[in-house]
Amino acid sequence: MTDTENRASVVVEQLEAAAYTIPTDGPESDGTLSWDSTTLVLVRAHGGGRTGIGYTYAGPAAARVVTGKLAQIVHGRDAATPAASWAAMLHAVRNLGRPGLVAEAISAVDIALWDLHARLQGLPLCTVLGAVHEATPVYGSGGFTSYDDRRLVEQLCGWVEAGIPRVKMKVGRDRRADPHRVRAARKAVGDEVELFVDANGAWTRKQALQWAHRLADHDVRWLEEPVSSDDLEGLRLVRDRGPGGMDVAAGEYGYDLPYFHHMLTAGAVDCLQADVTRCGGPSALLRVAALCDARSLDLSLHCAPQVSAHVGTAVWHLRHLEYFHDHERIERLAFDGVLEPGDGGVLRPDRSRPGHGLEVRERDLEGYRAA
Repeated sequence: MTDTENRASVVVEQLEAAAYTIPTDGPESDGTLSWDSTTLVLVRAHGGGRTGIGYTYAGPAAARVVTGKLAQIVHGRDAATPAASWAAMLHAVRNLGRPGLVAEAISAVDIALWDLHARLQGLPLCTVLGAVHEATPVYGSGGFTSYDDRRLVEQLCGWVEAGIPRVKMKVGRDRRADPHRVRAARKAVGDEVELFVDANGAWTRKQALQWAHRLADHDVRWLEEPVSSDDLEGLRLVRDRGPGGMDVAAGEYGYDLPYFHHMLTAGAVDCLQADVTRCGGPSALLRVAALCDARSLDLSLHCAPQVSAHVGTAVWHLRHLEYFHDHERIERLAFDGVLEPGDGGVLRPDRSRPGHGLEVRERDLEGYRAA
């Protein structure tokens, strides 16, 4: 039997899932939410003597969806066809309610299955997904509304010093404080660095238009979720009537293809966002990317930088990836083999390592186990 035949005969033997709740390194908030911890849901897919690793950021209940429903769907399926397992999962969860927690569980499993597939071939995940780029550009993201000026400036400047020429901060919680915070950020990072802001849907349509023009005075190039991402007409209003040179972005809360299709059809954004740990994993994200490709519109990846770095290389109309403070910190704690931003602010997959190249740091995670 040839090596190819051996690989084709490997099936998914087992799925495991666990949740770990990890405190933040300080109080965090944005325009509409406050939090002090983040839960990582970790999935392992076993087959052919290899283990694929996947994950999402969701509630502990997502782990129970994996072990209670999805495991029985993918068990015994061909490990060489993760997209077929993805399609089977979508079909099987109809009565569970796919958007939200269930989509996040599917995403983690799909990531694990793609990682297993790549490891069985001894190839990096970016290659298996069909890379068209060598690396994925990133922007530093954090700048929480809970930060004082010192912490805000320290974090943004830290990314600039690390060679990342794009940074993002949160706005929308305190209209009296935001003008000062944005001025302080622009002064700290200098004129050559791209400054992005994220309102997390905190404003009404009229407020968003007003703030867009005020932000333009500080050369803000990216306005994320100025209104709720469910308000497609509002996003379109800000996109059409906002200042030139400022892109309106949204899409991080997309859990299925129709969501992205509706947002694009409405002309709601200049740049679409998608999160590989929410939208359904690499199998789904590449289909979202195709929707953008058909419109010659850029796609920006949302968070989970270690797996998104690989997926981003396979996105034709790729803009960049959100190098989010919380996730960067958690992934450094949870995994060996993490990528570091390099030349010009990019994450460059390590093509000498199979899969996404991550290995779980069991001992470091165990104390945070939630489920």
